[in-house]
Amino acid sequence: MAVNMRIEHPIEPVYDSASKILILGSFPSVKSREQCFFYGHKQNRFWKVTAAVFNEELPQTIEEKRAFLLRNQIAVWDVIASCDIVGSSDSSIANVTANDLSRILAAADIRQIFCNGAKSYELYCKYIEPVTGRKAIKLPSTSPANAAKSQEALVKDWQVIAGN
Repeated sequence: MAVNMRIEHPIEPVYDSASKILILGSFPSVKSREQCFFYGHKQNRFWKVTAAVFNEELPQTIEEKRAFLLRNQIAVWDVIASCDIVGSSDSSIANVTANDLSRILAAADIRQIFCNGAKSYELYCKYIEPVTGRKAIKLPSTSPANAAKSQEALVKDWQVIAGN
């Protein structure tokens, strides 16, 4: 039986003063928490999709992924600072404490905020938008749980991030 556990977000956000867009997930998967970096599950298509959008080679190591994000003026973090969760299941998320985005928004000229998936967007609208007053754009999830979307369809939908 899966156990609902209270977990603190273990990964620091990726951003610098040149970041122009902010991509927010909901909460790191078990694999991402193990690696202490974003989108660590090998079936998650985040890295394949964003590399295709920016016409770059697929980054492999955490260092390459971090450099890819910063080179393309992308900040990445998650909506949730801590929550109760079973494994990696967004549908099990409860008792949410939201991340404070002020340090990213103060340090970088973030022109647009994007949410990776419906759960991220739902939680952003509930917990963060009332604080920041900033709207986010919902993108289809790159999670393997979103099997209905092909990688090609995701790349097409995610092209919007390159326009900022």
